[in-house]
Amino acid sequence: MSETRTHRAVTQAHWYAHVNSVQPSPQMRGWLTDEMSLTMKLVARCEQFRIRRLMQQQAMVLADEYEMVALPRRLQVQEREVLLCCDDTPVVYAHTIVPLSATASDWPFFGTLGERSLGTTLFGDPKVWRGKLEYARLSAQHPLAVRAAAALGQALPAPLYARRCLYRRGQGLLLVTEVFLPNLATIRQNPHAERKS
Repeated sequence: MSETRTHRAVTQAHWYAHVNSVQPSPQMRGWLTDEMSLTMKLVARCEQFRIRRLMQQQAMVLADEYEMVALPRRLQVQEREVLLCCDDTPVVYAHTIVPLSATASDWPFFGTLGERSLGTTLFGDPKVWRGKLEYARLSAQHPLAVRAAAALGQALPAPLYARRCLYRRGQGLLLVTEVFLPNLATIRQNPHAERKS
């Protein structure tokens, strides 16, 4: 394999339509395939849930993303990155992109989210169409794995499981990718379990 192809293989993920293709554990499979809002699922499993915004700005779309949002090639997009934290522990790194062609009427809330949950907003808006989930295992060299590790200030084990979903509102497209971090295994798995005193 050439050096270029080798680089592409570790910096671009293979996204699959079926979760079996990424061979998750039963526990991880539950997180990957759940159709409910990830925010609401996490809220039920911790005492305090918080969104920590890392950045929101214009940036170059990733090589394995541009086709999903109907761009002809790699171009600038609006990008938002956050950590989803349970009891001050980051458990999910979330990355969202919106093409610059989208208007304020397509996504009126996107520019003013701050540290509010995007997922809660998407699930609560009847005008939002939600696509099918896709799944991947990210190598340590994938840009989102690199950014997640930088946000945590530590190396992360590879591969990292991730899922993504395309949303449409009006003529606007929005792609959300969620990367599941190792600390996810430390939170309460049963939302009905007794809370610690």
